[in-house]
Amino acid sequence: MQIPDFPNLIHYAIPFFIATVILEVILTVKVKMKAYQYKDAATSIAMGLGNVAIGLMSKMMVLMAFYYVYNWFHLFDIPFVWWSWVLIVFAEDLTYYWFHRTSHERRFFWASHVIHHSSRKYNLSTALRQTWTGSFTSFIFWLPLVFIGFHPVMILVMMSISLLYQYWIHTELITKLPKWFEVIFNTPSHHRVHHATNPQYLDRNHAGIFIIWDRLFGTFEPEVEKPVYGLVKNINTFNPIKVAFLEWIDLISDVSTSKTSILNKVKYLIKPPGWRHDGTGILSTDMRKEWEQKQKSER
Repeated sequence: MQIPDFPNLIHYAIPFFIATVILEVILTVKVKMKAYQYKDAATSIAMGLGNVAIGLMSKMMVLMAFYYVYNWFHLFDIPFVWWSWVLIVFAEDLTYYWFHRTSHERRFFWASHVIHHSSRKYNLSTALRQTWTGSFTSFIFWLPLVFIGFHPVMILVMMSISLLYQYWIHTELITKLPKWFEVIFNTPSHHRVHHATNPQYLDRNHAGIFIIWDRLFGTFEPEVEKPVYGLVKNINTFNPIKVAFLEWIDLISDVSTSKTSILNKVKYLIKPPGWRHDGTGILSTDMRKEWEQKQKSER
């Protein structure tokens, strides 16, 4: 099979990221919005640069895993033709949906993903606030695509395109787009919901490119109330190293110091964020149920 030579799209996009962040700052100042806090933006940019640097190492590991599965176990020989690219667009995006949803519902994966949600601001710089650890484990969600027969290069290209698409939706400058677009695609409005801590918005709108997955699997929530950004329990630091590892430190501490059974120690890894073996934790699902009950009582 002839494999086209594809560039690393994320690296080529870095100058575009910088230019658009500067443009958004200018526009934000003009409309007198408070979307930017410069220490927060600097932290996000530092996290993004760290993600790119670490990605140089992790991508080698991911490529090796992808090629190993592809060379020994793939079911079909899917060629580099137009229809296979149509298939990979939807197959990769569905994979991303389940990876992203799992990253909110299982603490082991949340420990990496929480970084992206740690900013209390919502702007283009927030999109750059990326994990330093997630790429060493997240690739397992894409292995089934390799097993089916999509070439590793196709998958990696599509993963980059998905990440690039999700950059522009991190803004408050765009309110609503045409209705047909809002129905099919992930938009700034949908993704603002995803970054919000309002009880009705928690763990909603996990889409990458297509919001149709959230509509299909029952995790869609429209933007109605103004979003409040950040975490249920915010971290009060702009130190990139602390941002990158605080949740991992807390997770390791819970597993190692909790006086409970081995099974419960394992549950700290696989249960949702906020779960505690003694029942004192606060889960996002409980917060949402409480909000729903309140809404019913007020009707």
